[in-house]
Amino acid sequence: MHSFRVWSLVFPLLAVFACRDATAPSLAGSQIRVPHHTRFVLVTPSTTPQVSAGSNHTCGLKTDGTAVCWGENELGQVTVPDGLTSVVQLSAGFRHNCALKTDGTVVCWGDNRFGQATVPDGLTSVAQVSGGAIHTCALKTDGNVVCWGANGLDWNYGQAIVPDGLGSVAQVSAGGLHTCALKADGTVFCWGDGLHHVPSGLTSVAQVSGGTSHTCALKIDGTVVCWGDNSYGQLTVPSGIAPVAQVSAGYQHT
Repeated sequence: MHSFRVWSLVFPLLAVFACRDATAPSLAGSQIRVPHHTRFVLVTPSTTPQVSAGSNHTCGLKTDGTAVCWGENELGQVTVPDGLTSVVQLSAGFRHNCALKTDGTVVCWGDNRFGQATVPDGLTSVAQVSGGAIHTCALKTDGNVVCWGANGLDWNYGQAIVPDGLGSVAQVSAGGLHTCALKADGTVFCWGDGLHHVPSGLTSVAQVSGGTSHTCALKIDGTVVCWGDNSYGQLTVPSGIAPVAQVSAGYQHT
């Protein structure tokens, strides 16, 4: 019964977890050693536009470093804060959004009922931000992860509690009620909702994407591995699609 209440809250996530994973900046120049096979390229204004879709809204990053959003605005999720410029990455969560700026700071807006849009004081040197259903995570240039939101008793599955000893991370993906990190050694570690135990022996990963109740990893050989809930076939990777360049886990599809 508790699980039903959770998924009725976050339905329908659809493509919440799309471009934010594909546009995760690299950590080049920082202290972390990023695997040569990672596909993430630091995007800067006037170079690479982006789009990121939430539940019933969408946001786009323009080539001038400004953001525009459209769709449902019940909780202010499409009302971009005045004066928001110099954005290098956007991530749309369920009903909130976060923007990473060129100075390494993060700005979030929209639904804040779980604190998911309240950026921790003093958070700087961010390399990538990822908005989940009701929590948000940021990857810092030193390879450490910071998460916030979803700390209420009813919805706290530990998804915003970064495990001790996680080590150097190359990419983070906030899912429904879980979070996954691609580590610098090409392995994946997930925490939160228990559906997300990483398959044994999974290595040589280039990208990870957390959906609502499943997770997918893209390996350096262009193959895709998924795990978690498969009620709608979201884990069943079609034969013959490799090599793949990017993967995105959505609500009940991939």
